[in-house]
Amino acid sequence: MSIAAVERDCGLPKDTLRVWERRYGFPNPLRDRHDERLYPADQVATLRLLRRLVDAGHRPGKVVGRSDEELSGLLRRLDVSTPQAIGSEAQQVLTLLAAYDAVRLREVLNAIVLRAGLGAFAATIGPGLAGAVGAAWSRGELEIHQEHLFTEQFTSVLRSAINAAQGAGAPRGRPRVLFGTFPQEPHALGLLMAEAMFTLEGCIGISLGVQTPIPEIAAAARAHGADILALSFSSTFPAPQAMTGLAELRALAPETVEIWAGGACPGLRPKAGCLVFRELSAIAPAVGAWRARVAEPASEAHP
Repeated sequence: MSIAAVERDCGLPKDTLRVWERRYGFPNPLRDRHDERLYPADQVATLRLLRRLVDAGHRPGKVVGRSDEELSGLLRRLDVSTPQAIGSEAQQVLTLLAAYDAVRLREVLNAIVLRAGLGAFAATIGPGLAGAVGAAWSRGELEIHQEHLFTEQFTSVLRSAINAAQGAGAPRGRPRVLFGTFPQEPHALGLLMAEAMFTLEGCIGISLGVQTPIPEIAAAARAHGADILALSFSSTFPAPQAMTGLAELRALAPETVEIWAGGACPGLRPKAGCLVFRELSAIAPAVGAWRARVAEPASEAHP
């Protein structure tokens, strides 16, 4: 596989693959006649194991380079220590994915959103469903195309719910929130769930999507008059790269713009001019605190 194909298959950013190769000696790709990396099937299989372990909280330095037998042993212990019972909604989603029933999957996800409400879906149910699907993929119970199917249907349903919430009434106004991820961060579900939480707080949201160059994020903040830059980092995104990128963004973005970051990246930490959120439920009180701090005039609150 090419490095781009491995990124799609394993959910590991290209920069992560290169860093592991340089730092730990794995993966050890072949090279084609153009000196481009080519990853053998056995290495791709090992990378799938590594992604699950990293998602579960293992540090790359402790697991990258171990044999497949050792990695499988760690995963078995992880499965034993992690409760296997999942909710009926997650089980229904896994069953539909196994049956390749895309139409019914979309109907079920829509029904869950309508029944639970957008807030509960984005903050708790959605992450639980995504985690169950990711774990099933890591165990080999789902193929990558099935995981991708879930991601596309989940994204479509959640985007529709966000649009409906925006159209249900006039937003309360500021803060204006710009959503995006750094280059080499292709994971969008966390960002979308954060956007849902901001929407419920009446914020004005502008989404840049994923993998936007850092200077362009700063330029977009100026162009859109953003108050907050909301960024998402998955567990596989290299923490040093995240912190360096946040420092660069802080230097490029207007001083009046706050940077809020979140996600499962284990090394993500607060720094000057940048707040870090570990739970989506923390967004609502943070927005309230922002409004109290900024104390926007009534004329601005209802544009």
